Parts: sequence; structure tokens; C-alpha cells
Amino acid sequence: MRPERFGRAVFGAGLLIAGVLPLAAAAAPDCRTMSYEDNGYTVCTLRADRDEIRLFHSDAAGNLYGGFSAIEADLARQGKTLTFAMNAGMYHGDRRPVGLYLENGQKSGPLVTRDGPGNFGLLPNGIFCIQTDRARVIESRAYAANLPECRYATQSGPMLVIDGKLHPRFLPDSDSLFVRNGVGVEADGVTVDFVISDNRVNFDSFGRFFRDVLKTPNALYFDGKVSRIHAPSMGRSDTGFPLGPIVGSVAPAE
Repeated sequence: MRPERFGRAVFGAGLLIAGVLPLAAAAAPDCRTMSYEDNGYTVCTLRADRDEIRLFHSDAAGNLYGGFSAIEADLARQGKTLTFAMNAGMYHGDRRPVGLYLENGQKSGPLVTRDGPGNFGLLPNGIFCIQTDRARVIESRAYAANLPECRYATQSGPMLVIDGKLHPRFLPDSDSLFVRNGVGVEADGVTVDFVISDNRVNFDSFGRFFRDVLKTPNALYFDGKVSRIHAPSMGRSDTGFPLGPIVGSVAPAE
């Protein structure tokens, strides 16, 4: 897949935040709709020091989950429930992760640090790393240099925000518009913001939402066009053709 072409798009200004709840009091992931510069977003915020955040790809028998309902059914047999989920990284035609993938410490995908075709190869790309009580978005070459310990990790690209700055190849007037999703980790290292756009947006608009509204110093793009979210607290669970890596939060079933 070749990098997207960038052309012209014009957006208005303005910020409207609706339905924000105090995070510490939330019994479920804090999911709400927000708008910024005439674009709509659905945001689900979790805390790595409180919520059980996992990656999912295949069940214990090696069968691809492919979607949220299969994960829900598997968790139900364990007396647990899926409180949030979204697709979490690019994948090949057979749904294997394109880059690094760690699930409960087990590696099943290679770390890729070279440039290449498609959005994944639009360097710098990065890794969403779930640690014990913390989470990080790490630029891939920095990850390779330091090899931080992650319980779960998924590589995707491009980075949206790198140390407070937008990816250098984003263009404000790009006409490459898709429904997009991604993740950012706030400066405290525990607050994790998962976002899907409610309309088609370009990379620059999507990255600025993370940087300027959510204030995440680092954020990572997961995908576009195939983007889907499972947010039971909002009565929403998107369906479609099978996915590869999926990120979600798990809680005991009531």
C-alpha cells in the first residue's frame, strides 16, 4: 500500500466537548463524543493503572477473533466482559500483524524500523506498549534502541504526535480523507485516549485533535477505512469484515 496522496481540504474552527465524566468515578470506560474544527470524534479514555487493557488476535486454539463479538463470546466463557475495543494496527491479507505484535509477552510479529509503502512505512511510525500499570506510545526506532518491557505491544504508523509535535509529513490542506482511529497516552503515563473520527478527516486534523485537545505528547495512528469501535456504554458496536489486532478492556461480568 503506497503512502496516501495529500491535497487540499479546508476546515473551520471551534471546540465542543460533550458528556465528559470524572474519570475516577467512571465505572466503565469514559466514552463520549467530542468535536473540533467541524470534525466529530468518539473518544474512550481508560487508565492503565486501573483498567485491564489487552490486545487480542486469536483464541487459545489459534482461531482468529476477527471482530468484537468473537472476543465477547470467549470472555463470557471466562466470566468476563469486553467493556471497550477497537482495531489496533495494520495487518496482512491473512490478518497477521504487519509489524511488531506482543500478546501477554509472546511475540508474533517482527519489529519494522525501515521506511516502506503505505501509511505503516511513513516514518516515523510507532508502538503502543501496555506495561504493568502504565502505557506508552513509543517511536519505533526508540523502541529498538531501548527495548522496553511490554506485556502487550502493537506497531502501526504513522506516529500522529511525537514529543508534542505533529508528524513532519502531515499537510493541513490534504484531501486524503478517511474515517481514522488511533491512540494517545497523556503525560501522566496512565491515561490512555482511544479515538475514532465520526467523519472523514486527514492526518493533520486527526493529529491536531490528539495534540491540541487531548494534550497527548505522543499518539499513534491505527488505521483508516477499516476503523471500528466497540463502546457498549454508548450502545455502539461496529461490524464489518474480519480485523487483525484488536485492543480492548476487560472486566468481570456482572
